Amino acid sequence: MAPTILFVLMAAFFIPTNSHLQLTDQAFTSVALSQQGLDFVKNLLIDEAISSIIPLQLPKIEKSVKIPFVGNVHMVLSNTTIYKIDVSESYVKPGDTGIAIIVAGATCNLSMNWYYSYSTWLVPVEISDRGSASVQVEGMEVGLTLGLENQEGTLKLSLMECGCYVKEISVILDGGASWLYQGMVDAFEGQIGSAVEKAITKKLDEGILKLDSFLQTLPKEIPVDDNASLNITFVNDPLLSNSSIVFEINGLFTGRKRAPVPKHRLENSQSSVFCPSSSRMLGITLDEAVFNSASAFYYNASFMQWIVDKVPDQSLLNTGGWRFIVPQLYKKYPNDDMNLNMSLSSPPVMRIAKNNIDAVINLDLVIDVLEAGKVIPVACITLIIRGSGLVKIAGNNLAGSVKLNDFTMSLKWSNIGNLRLYLIQPVMWTLIQTVFLPYANSHLAKGFPLPIIHGFTLYDADIICSDSRIIVCSDVSYKNQTIL
Repeated sequence: MAPTILFVLMAAFFIPTNSHLQLTDQAFTSVALSQQGLDFVKNLLIDEAISSIIPLQLPKIEKSVKIPFVGNVHMVLSNTTIYKIDVSESYVKPGDTGIAIIVAGATCNLSMNWYYSYSTWLVPVEISDRGSASVQVEGMEVGLTLGLENQEGTLKLSLMECGCYVKEISVILDGGASWLYQGMVDAFEGQIGSAVEKAITKKLDEGILKLDSFLQTLPKEIPVDDNASLNITFVNDPLLSNSSIVFEINGLFTGRKRAPVPKHRLENSQSSVFCPSSSRMLGITLDEAVFNSASAFYYNASFMQWIVDKVPDQSLLNTGGWRFIVPQLYKKYPNDDMNLNMSLSSPPVMRIAKNNIDAVINLDLVIDVLEAGKVIPVACITLIIRGSGLVKIAGNNLAGSVKLNDFTMSLKWSNIGNLRLYLIQPVMWTLIQTVFLPYANSHLAKGFPLPIIHGFTLYDADIICSDSRIIVCSDVSYKNQTIL
């Protein structure tokens, strides 16, 4: 059997009766970050920013100051390095004008080398000394406002405002005269604070540019298999509320080689996110149009057909195993091997209700006899299979399984006379239960990818089926990697 048929079977669980698909720039999948999700991302970005900032070298500072009883002293601070930043409080708040990230009460530790020289009329030779010092910046506040917009299907991140404010500086000298401490503080306190503010602001600006470049490199398609991809192009600008951000993407299946997907009309499609608990970080809503597009693609690309030549009870693929079920078959082709040629006669039909998924699959089964190297079709049976489905999360994939509820059958055509279908029905039941469903479920368990950025993983996810939509509500974990 062709593996791609299994993606069609998954799509079968999400196709409404008489629905039609139109491949447009509409959004059929949405991803919502709640306040908890925003806090999680904010903490990651702060950790990334600190890692990218430290160690940070500041410019050399020189100044001549007048010290009582000493005179004019030339002072130099060099090799000034920020080696540690601690953040005690931070928050993120989306709003109409952008996304504000505020860091308050941060501390910053620096190391530096100092040097001074002076001469007086009492001592005509130059006096100098050098040593090291440690500096602690306290009460540092950092604020930035980010703009986020859709730019030709990708996210564009811009830095709208950025500022850093240093409240207090303390200096500890290693060596030096007692007068040097107060002179150092008086001379350089403002310059050290200003240098820290400028350096951190510049680094944040560079970091936002790198983060924007990272967003620009996000793929617009996620491969599903060798033939199909998910179109994850962003549609519309992100929707910002006071406690969440919603991203809308196209989300439809498309050919990997841009093969055209047949166009149909889609009615009343609206993608939305709703998770009962606001404590979940992430909500992903998949409109049934996503699964419609999978069905349309695979069905029209002729992937919904396959040949069964091996079954657990191999006697069912020999006319001898049918001698008492279809005697005329055995009489005309005694002890010949057989194939079962299966193909879907129409795209599967599916209805999603609250906590329930039902599917109807129309299948034509052609009985082929293999005789003298020839394949001879002898009869075709139409099956209407009714099943129920279950969806689950497998890693970052939406996976599923199907079980048989019941089926009906009718004879479509026959070259061997009339068939007693009530005798064939147990054989069909066995084939569906032992061949069709196990094979389908082994592939459905792999699923297809959800629109998650590489490095993030869903965990403790809940799935809600409601109003022709699948909603995934989940927390996320992050595998450490460098973004900034």
